[in-house]
Amino acid sequence: MNIGVDARAFGMANAMVSHTSDVNSGYWNPTGLLQIEDQEAALMHANYFANIAQYDYVAYAKKIDDRSAWGLSVIRFGVDDILNTTQLIDSEGNIDYNRISLFSTADYGVTFSYARKLPVQRFQYGVNAKVIRRIIGDFASSWGFGFDLGMQYYVKDWKFGLMVRDITTTYNVWNINEEEFKKIQEAQTQNPSQNQELPENTEITLPKAQLGVARKVDFHNGMSLLTAVNLNMEFQRTNDILSSEVLSMTPAVGFEFGYDNLAFIRAGVGNFQNSPSLLIDSNRNRVTFQPNIGLGFHYKGISVDYALTDLGNQSAALYSNVFSLKVDLSIFR
Repeated sequence: MNIGVDARAFGMANAMVSHTSDVNSGYWNPTGLLQIEDQEAALMHANYFANIAQYDYVAYAKKIDDRSAWGLSVIRFGVDDILNTTQLIDSEGNIDYNRISLFSTADYGVTFSYARKLPVQRFQYGVNAKVIRRIIGDFASSWGFGFDLGMQYYVKDWKFGLMVRDITTTYNVWNINEEEFKKIQEAQTQNPSQNQELPENTEITLPKAQLGVARKVDFHNGMSLLTAVNLNMEFQRTNDILSSEVLSMTPAVGFEFGYDNLAFIRAGVGNFQNSPSLLIDSNRNRVTFQPNIGLGFHYKGISVDYALTDLGNQSAALYSNVFSLKVDLSIFR
């Protein structure tokens, strides 16, 4: 649930919380659902780690009335066809490749979003209710629940946004298949100290906050420039460039150059981190970051977007190609 959705957002380094205004707002800031005119749907696919992992997303949103809207989204991040070699060696010590089986591991996130305008002019809010499902083959599975809260405020050409994720703290409770776990224990003959105890059965996701501001400037001949800045915050010590025991922060900046609301070029940089120096004899940290670029096309209610993330390979993650599609469903009426 931390990766993000929509190729447009990836191209802008995920600096979306203040100006998101379509079906994808269910993820970035549910408040933005109030900006859709009727109903919209979105799809996204991305490959991670040299196509080992698949990341997919589908969403739908609908305007209820002039003051409210709702949305539903589903995310899956999974690795399929993993070799299970725990039974590779039979009871007599022989290698038998027929004993190899396949399994998948996947995380699912289902989010229901609701947004409503407040009596205060230009002030609006949105909430998410999330169900998290995690599966590791036949070995283990878990259920989790959590909530998000978002707000947006518009004044003239400026847009401000706040998104607090997992505001009540999100809990995942695991159910471990002890029969399958015993097979893993028995397979560790070379190093009996590994995998001898059952893992913890509870995971806790602490709250995180995003504060954003954006401004769009329209030029002559149908050209425009949208600039957005995010400040991503976690309430613990991390490798962010500003970090303390209480709060850690890192910025993200995104740009979108548009022509006649038809074609878009995007760029962004974010994920600034303090990383250990590559020099063996150096104790100093170096600052790493993640640059992204993207393209987008919009025509008669259909938007097709592409993003290339981590372009400069500044961080440890491998670059990824992201494709997404967004459709204003009212065009089919």
